[in-house]
Amino acid sequence: MKVRYSYLRQQFSNCNDLWRNLKKFVASEDFTLGKELQKFEKNFAKLIGTKYAIGVNSGTDAIKLSLKALNIGNGDEVITAANTFVATVGAITEIGAKPIFVDCDDTFCMNVDLIEKKITKKTKAIVPVHFTGYMTNMPKLMKISKKHSIPIVEDACQSILANINKKNAGTWGSFGAFSLHPLKNINVWSDGGIITTNNLKYYNKLKLLRNHGLIDRDTVDICGYNSRLDTFQSVVGNWLLPKAHQIANKRISNAKYYDKILSSIPEITIPPRPNNFKLVYHLYIIFAERRDELLKYCLKKGIEAKIHYPKPMYLQNAVKFLKHKTGDFPVTDGHTKKIITFPCDQHLSLKQMNYIMNCVKKFYDN
Repeated sequence: MKVRYSYLRQQFSNCNDLWRNLKKFVASEDFTLGKELQKFEKNFAKLIGTKYAIGVNSGTDAIKLSLKALNIGNGDEVITAANTFVATVGAITEIGAKPIFVDCDDTFCMNVDLIEKKITKKTKAIVPVHFTGYMTNMPKLMKISKKHSIPIVEDACQSILANINKKNAGTWGSFGAFSLHPLKNINVWSDGGIITTNNLKYYNKLKLLRNHGLIDRDTVDICGYNSRLDTFQSVVGNWLLPKAHQIANKRISNAKYYDKILSSIPEITIPPRPNNFKLVYHLYIIFAERRDELLKYCLKKGIEAKIHYPKPMYLQNAVKFLKHKTGDFPVTDGHTKKIITFPCDQHLSLKQMNYIMNCVKKFYDN
């Protein structure tokens, strides 16, 4: 049996109504900052629980423009997670700021208890990464933010509808940055991103930053970027957004089924599942003994398992200027040797999930 990782063909296999919507949109000639984008922004803000949402061209730009709205630039420091994807770090370095890494814990998010020792006079923001569909410990982080008057930009690119105590990712900090990349839980047909905020001043500045700094066609207020979410993609987003809770709930159900079966295997460790956290499982990651052998076995059996990520960001050549070495972030290092990701999306069949779990059992029984 083959268990694929990408589910996009299934997600858009029955979308005749979407094609009709797209044909109507093309006839409207409303291609840039159009009505469908405005509708998507309004609906996304309502879904997440913020006053405002601003569509941009990627999750990376959602982080970058949020930092720019805080006037962060050359020489400033931004604290973030050592185990994050390159996009988080790229957004920080692109504006001239310096990423300051913090180790994670077994929820795959940064260990908030380690943050205060990283704060200096140059610290201008904290970017917690809600990695895999978990959330950083935001109640504790908000206390640190308030104590030191440091704003928070939530990297919620993997965590649409994740929450702590029923308060959603993207509603805690000054900004929430989301990705609409094709492999995200809510996606469009290309790159896309969106920023959430409750601050009217930030909202107005972000609208300028994403559109060249233009107040109108002939008036440039600030130097900005070309980072608009395509109105075409907003049509796709508006078609999928009503299914957001259904998608999240199905992923949660799949993950619980995995947990129940895989927890009986001594060589498998299930990460913590805090009761007051809603995890949305953009990635279903567990810890496995003999991980590399297990990965090879699964791939041979047709299961598209993955590792997120085999080499931590802090050791990548792109940030060698930070002069980190192996061992600086031991939990992150340990994860790279044991984590494995299995498909967990809403289109998986019970037969496919059982096949994955039976293959894992057979591997360890041999």
